[in-house]
Amino acid sequence: MTLPAHAQSKLPDLDTLWNFDDPAASEAKFRAVLPDAKASGDVTYTAILLTQIARAQGLQERSEAAHRTLDEAQALVRDDMKAARVWLALERGRAFNGIPRDNDPDATSKRAKARPCFVQAWELARAAGEDQLAADAAHMLGIIEPPEEALAWGLRAMEVAEKSSDPKARRWLGPLYNNLGWTYHDRGDYEKALDLFQRGVAFRKERGQAKELRIARWTVGRALRSLKRLDEALAIQRDLEKEWAASGEPQDGYVFEELAECLLALGRAEESRPWFAKAFEVLSKDEWLAKSEAPRLERMRELGTKR
Repeated sequence: MTLPAHAQSKLPDLDTLWNFDDPAASEAKFRAVLPDAKASGDVTYTAILLTQIARAQGLQERSEAAHRTLDEAQALVRDDMKAARVWLALERGRAFNGIPRDNDPDATSKRAKARPCFVQAWELARAAGEDQLAADAAHMLGIIEPPEEALAWGLRAMEVAEKSSDPKARRWLGPLYNNLGWTYHDRGDYEKALDLFQRGVAFRKERGQAKELRIARWTVGRALRSLKRLDEALAIQRDLEKEWAASGEPQDGYVFEELAECLLALGRAEESRPWFAKAFEVLSKDEWLAKSEAPRLERMRELGTKR
C-alpha cells in the first residue's frame, strides 16, 4: 500500500510530496493539497493526508500541533477505513514518542504513551494485509522497546518485508538490514552484523542507490574491522574515500575515521594521524555528534595531532 492518490480528482501520491530532510517544506506541500482533497469528497485520502501533516509537524518538534491535526483526522475516520485507521495509530504513536534525545527526562513516559499506538498499528495492519504499514509499526516498536524486545520487533519487521510482494513494504529492507545489523554489532555478534550489512549492500546495489550503497559498504567495512579482518576493512574504506571524492558530494568524515582506525589497528599510527585529523575537521562540525559523542571526537583530535 502506498500513501494514496485519487485518480479521478488527480490528487497526488502523498509519498511524492515527502522530503524528510525538510519537514517544514513537506508540511507546506501537504497543506497545499488539503483544499482539493476536502473538495474531492475522498475522506480516506483526506484523513491520511492529515496524518502526514501531523508527522511533518512532529518532525519539526511541534507535538501539540501534531496531536491537534491527528484529532482532526480522527474525526473523519470510520471503522471501515482500514488503512486510515493504521496511519492514525502509527502517527499518533510517533507524535507521542517525539524525536529521541539523549538524557530526555520524559523519554520513558513518551515511550509508554507511544507503545500502545504502535501495537495497535501493527495489529490493524496485519489484519488488513497492509505489509508496508506493518513493517513500519514493527520498526517503530523496535526503536522504543528495550533491547531484547526491540530485536524481536526488528526481526518481525524484516520477515514481513522479505515475504511481501508489495514494493513499498520491501523498501523497508534497506533501513532494517542497517538497523538490525547495528543491533547485532552492539551486542558483539559481528558475524550476524556482517551478514545483515552485506544484505544491505545487495539491496542498495539492486536499486542503483549510489549514496546509500556507499553507506552500506561502509557498514560492511566497520563490521570487518570488528572481526579483525583489517586488510579487507581498510581496502573498502580506501575505495569509499575515492568514490566520495569523485561524487562531488561533501566529504564523509566517517570514512576518514574508519581509515584511521584500520591503520591504527594495523600498527601504522603515523599513517593514521592525518586521517584522524581529517575526520575531526569534518565531524566536529556535526552538532549532534559533538553533544552525543564528545569523547569520540576528542580521541580523533588527540590521535590526529602531530607529535
